[in-house]
Amino acid sequence: MPSTRDIRRRIKSVKNIQQITKAMKMVAAARLRKAQERAISSRPYTEKIREILSGIAGGNVSSAHPLLAVREVNKTGFLILGADKGLAGAYTSNLIREVIPRVQGDSVHLLAVGRKIRDYFKRRGYKIDQQYTGFSERPTYQHAVDMAKDIAAAYAKGEYDEVYLAYCRFFSPVNLKPTIIRLLPVDTSTAKTEGARTADYLFEPSAEEVLGLLLPKYLETVIYGALLQSAASELGSRMTAMGSATENAQDLISKLVLNYNKVRQANITREISEIVGGAEALK
Repeated sequence: MPSTRDIRRRIKSVKNIQQITKAMKMVAAARLRKAQERAISSRPYTEKIREILSGIAGGNVSSAHPLLAVREVNKTGFLILGADKGLAGAYTSNLIREVIPRVQGDSVHLLAVGRKIRDYFKRRGYKIDQQYTGFSERPTYQHAVDMAKDIAAAYAKGEYDEVYLAYCRFFSPVNLKPTIIRLLPVDTSTAKTEGARTADYLFEPSAEEVLGLLLPKYLETVIYGALLQSAASELGSRMTAMGSATENAQDLISKLVLNYNKVRQANITREISEIVGGAEALK
């Protein structure tokens, strides 16, 4: 049975951990509010670009833009948006579990965002062509621009025949959905549903040139929106995990205090018994 000193040390240790988890929860909650606002504010812009892109494609525009080129699939690129840090519950593991069935085989090459994603796949011998780290909680539009340039250049050179994007879509701190979408070639199948809106736009100097400028911007916007969704998902998962850790620490402290009182009472009872036994022996 542990001594009262050991139990006191354990209680103090758990209280220190509880203070840390509580502070991390508060920090994650403050950052989550900003990340959620950014994710929500970016949606109208993304939807409008998709609408215009569909409108141009729906107008029977013939374009030889490399991002629209459809080829036989021999090499596939996977852009996976993950976390740089741990202590975020099952955020990273759920995303990896969703991606693993899709990245089997030598024809799949990875582009890893976040140290956790990079380290997991690197240890298991997957091919990682590019890695981006250090900004998973606070992504900027420039990060999306850099990734979009790398991906578009690799696709135009034929290094990939198709590219997919994997990230966690944010609904609430406890509702995160791992999502996989195709980035390249750009899917213009929604043009049929938006065909009625093509007459709303007049393109100058031409629809082909507008499409050539719009496709890279569309790619950047989709990646940036996914980065914001991933950041909100990571912070929401961390806030939930740290909240649970704080509650578990409080439960553990209550059990340790109860155990401490039992041990202390047992020691007092034993000392009284020894005193009474000694007094009886002196009679």
